[in-house]
Amino acid sequence: MSGSEDRETAASGGSEPTPVTVLVADDHPLMRAALRACIQAEPDLRLVGEAADGLAAVELAERLRPDVTVMDIRMPGLDGVSAIRRLTSSCTGHAHRILAITTFDLDEYVFEALRAGASGFLLKDATAPELVHAVRVVAAGDALLAPAVTRRLLDRFADQLPRAARLSAPEIAGLTAREREVLELVAHGLPNSVIAARLRVAPSSVKSHLAHVFTKLGLTSRVQLVIFAYEHGLVALGGAGNHP
Repeated sequence: MSGSEDRETAASGGSEPTPVTVLVADDHPLMRAALRACIQAEPDLRLVGEAADGLAAVELAERLRPDVTVMDIRMPGLDGVSAIRRLTSSCTGHAHRILAITTFDLDEYVFEALRAGASGFLLKDATAPELVHAVRVVAAGDALLAPAVTRRLLDRFADQLPRAARLSAPEIAGLTAREREVLELVAHGLPNSVIAARLRVAPSSVKSHLAHVFTKLGLTSRVQLVIFAYEHGLVALGGAGNHP
C-alpha cells in the first residue's frame, strides 16, 4: 500500500487526512529555514525533524521514518549521495522516499543521487509551490523527474555508463515478456495510462507488472528503472522519443 493510500485509509470516517511527514537535511541554516517555512505553511505537510549533515540525516530518517526526506546532496561528514544510499539500502522495512536538492542542475552528484535511490531532484532556487508539489509527488510514491529529463541527464553522462549491452543479465532474464515490454515503455517516457492503451490491458495490470519489475530488479522508482534500461542496452542513448 502506498503512502497516499495509507493517508486515505486514515482519513476514512470523516477525519482529516494524516499530514505528510517531512525531514529536512541541509548544512546551511538559511536553507533549512526556507525549507521549514515552505513546509510549515502547508496544512497537509508536517516537519518532523532537521539535520545539518549526512550522518544526522540518516540517524533521524531511520528513527523518525518520515514520508519524505528532503536531502541536500553536498553536506559535510557524510555527503547526501552516501546518505541516500544508506537509507535506500537499509533493511528496516521502511521505504525511504528521498527528494534530493542541489544548487547545480544535472551535475554528477545528482546523477549519483538518482542511482543511489532518490525519487528525484529539485534545484534550490525552486519556488515554494514547486517544492511542496515535489514533496507531495514523492510522498505519493511517484518520481519527480519527467523521464525526458532523466534521459537528458543520462545522455550527458553517457561515458559513465557501461558501453556493452547486457541484455542477457540474470535480472532481465527473470522478467516475463510482458514485464519487459512494460519496462521498455516506461523507460521511453510513457505514463501507465498510455502503456495500458498501447498494450490493450487495464491500467491496474500495468501497475501490477511494474510492481513485479521493481521487485525483480531491486529498484524503488521509475527514475532508477530508466537508468537500469540505459545501462543494460534496453534504450539507446540519444534515442529518446523514438519508440514506436
